[in-house]
Amino acid sequence: MQNHPALPPTEVRNAASSGLDELPTLEILRVLNAADREVAAAVAETLPAVAQVVDAADAALRAGGKVVYFGAGTSGRLAVLDAAELAPTFALEPGRVEAHIAGGREALVRAIEDSEDSEPDGAAAAATLAAGDVAVGITASGSTPYVRGALRAARAVGATTALVTSNPASPLAPLADVVIAPDTGPEVLTGSTRLKAGTAAKLVLNGFSTALMVRQGRVYDNLMVAVVATNAKLRRRSVRILQAATGLAEAPARDLLAHADGDVRTALVAHLAGVDPAEAGRRLVAAHHDVRAALGLPAPTPEPAPQPAGAPE
Repeated sequence: MQNHPALPPTEVRNAASSGLDELPTLEILRVLNAADREVAAAVAETLPAVAQVVDAADAALRAGGKVVYFGAGTSGRLAVLDAAELAPTFALEPGRVEAHIAGGREALVRAIEDSEDSEPDGAAAAATLAAGDVAVGITASGSTPYVRGALRAARAVGATTALVTSNPASPLAPLADVVIAPDTGPEVLTGSTRLKAGTAAKLVLNGFSTALMVRQGRVYDNLMVAVVATNAKLRRRSVRILQAATGLAEAPARDLLAHADGDVRTALVAHLAGVDPAEAGRRLVAAHHDVRAALGLPAPTPEPAPQPAGAPE
């Protein structure tokens, strides 16, 4: 059977999984696992583009703007997941990184497949964007109308736009200042983009948001110093993080953290700068909560951010 030339790669049949329903259970899993191993290599090829979007988003957040994801189905759920996890992990304030899924909140737990076909809904979801913000559209096939509407609206107001897709020939590419297109190829189960394409989107978003939070100074060394300790497990983790960053024993680390109202960054700056927690807190506020900046340490120089290309014809 020949592949239809107009189909996106995610819709093409995969010869490597032919006869899938005739295989023993373990062999089915091996076929899936072999396909999964292809994904990381495909994402690796896109890292320069991901870095561009990270640096654009860093500039946007530092200027008081925001980053907004738009997606449908699996792509939208992954976007919502990524945005939701930034607050507890990095103490990110509400509204800085947001996500919109076609079909709204209900689509998170129940598939509303026709919602992705509404370009006006995508445009409406992007209505709060302004010049200087960053819009990231996520669509495995590269053709979702909801994402098209969002990117068009974002482009019209001068926001920087990015596209995450598993279709290197995506028709939405002209709407994006930066295209991130890991070439994951045909799915094991034809058209099921919750598989390789979904894994690729998850890897891209993991890398993007984590690197963005590193650039924002919400990480010190490789430590999660901005973690919001809302339960016993995270309070224990906060003590361990402070110990790792300072070399303190558990008891003095716990005592220092208590004097810093449980904030690891405040305790860390107080210890390393030799100041009291109140002064450490003031330095962090002045440095936009960037630990290295609060300590007077140099920050890395980012690559130039991509410039919005203006409204398309």
